[in-house]
Amino acid sequence: MDQVLNFLLAIWDFFATYVLQKAPYMVGFLTLLGYCLMGKKWYDTLGGTLKAIIGMLILNAGSAGLTSTFRPILAGLKDRFNLTAAVIDPYYGQNAVQAAMESMGKAFADTMMLLLIAFLINILLVRLNKFTKCRALFTTGHVQVQQAATALFLIMFAMPWLYGDGDTVSIPMMAVMAILLGAYWAVGSNITVKPMQELTDGAGFAIAHQQMFGIRIAYWAADKFFGTNGGKRKDRKVKKVGDLEMPGFFSIFNENMVCTAILMTIFFGIILAVIGQPYFVEHAKELGEKITADTNYVWWCFDKCLNFAVYLAILQLGVRTFVTELTASFQGIADKLLPSSVPGVDCAVCYGFGDANAVTFGFLAGLIGQIIAIVGLIVFKSPTIIICGFVPVFFDNATIGLVANEKGGLKACLIIPFLCGIIQVLGAAFIAGWCGLADFGGYLGMFDWDTVWPLATVAMKFLGIAGVVIFVVALLALPQIEAKLEGENYFLITEDYEQYKKNKGIGVEPDTE
Repeated sequence: MDQVLNFLLAIWDFFATYVLQKAPYMVGFLTLLGYCLMGKKWYDTLGGTLKAIIGMLILNAGSAGLTSTFRPILAGLKDRFNLTAAVIDPYYGQNAVQAAMESMGKAFADTMMLLLIAFLINILLVRLNKFTKCRALFTTGHVQVQQAATALFLIMFAMPWLYGDGDTVSIPMMAVMAILLGAYWAVGSNITVKPMQELTDGAGFAIAHQQMFGIRIAYWAADKFFGTNGGKRKDRKVKKVGDLEMPGFFSIFNENMVCTAILMTIFFGIILAVIGQPYFVEHAKELGEKITADTNYVWWCFDKCLNFAVYLAILQLGVRTFVTELTASFQGIADKLLPSSVPGVDCAVCYGFGDANAVTFGFLAGLIGQIIAIVGLIVFKSPTIIICGFVPVFFDNATIGLVANEKGGLKACLIIPFLCGIIQVLGAAFIAGWCGLADFGGYLGMFDWDTVWPLATVAMKFLGIAGVVIFVVALLALPQIEAKLEGENYFLITEDYEQYKKNKGIGVEPDTE
């Protein structure tokens, strides 16, 4: 009997050391578990598991490259000007969380286990939609990884006593994290059902991304202040982006890698020019940089800036590789349990609907808002300086601009993303500087994580568990309120969209007699 127990303990010790605490193998294990429960053939299960592991290893390689590239610039800002700079981007943010947790001796792989438990909470809330009114399942795997990492860190910051002194997550922390994140996923994706159904004419999906509350606020504000206010202001003439002729060069901003290279070259190029070549020459050895007084500094800066786009592309490749398998294994289980659920998908899916130019207009308006807010941080000598990242400035503001244009036209498409850009920078500067992630060079930085989650962090920091309860109750109340207001149309919008349109009078020509 003792030999059996020792054998089982040895297996558990191996699993805890080499799987639970190693993010690539934890992701591989979750994928393996999901495919086994689905009854996949052994070779499909093996192939999917290996792809998931390799994808995470690729992500780690990109993360390491990003860190090595950014570290000298961060050090230069701190040494020369006593400033902390953070890139607002989910990949930089995930990298910052990993570095922060490792510096504290905590296991980053815990996020993978917490992700799984939070996803199960999301499934449960949707499964009980008769009572919870939650109709959407969050299926965007790479976003789940980023959010699980950031949420775990914010909870650790707000309630460090909950985590404990060990290097692995405690059961109380696991419970709080799973409930908070699972409720956010279920409710957040659920509140995008109406905007997406109306935008896509009943395509049957919700958005599961980083700006779900931003989408719903934009939907409401665009209609209220710029649109017909639910048909109450029929005298308003709504001029949309599609009524304008657009120059061809705008298409350059639709390419992720090119746009990232341009943004990083502009922002980091200015920072490197301000820091100056002498600093890097003097500290070349300790920073691990190959630069001398004879090096062409302009070309060195250009090469350094382009490397950000390179390592970001590596990160994205790694994410796509493992998320495809992780999402498939999760989704297969969810489909069996939730036959009537609406899938929550990546925000880019909605770009095939509405006005394509509204995507570009929203992005550019948000970028201008971000730049103005960054200048404000510098002018008012904020200790934390924010640097634009491609993902928030594009995917947040492009999505919000698309929804705003559909409900409120051109003015809404320009003004609402512009305000969102300001909010993204100021919200990120506050929370990243306060919780310490700015010290590690990044923060998730997208709309919900500059508004909803900072508020939740404040509540948890000063109210403890009571703050958690308030946040969760407030979240779960939102579907109930919407269901009460919509009545029979609440579930009809996903079950029979044509009947929903008839009930709401959508697409019906006004009676001119």
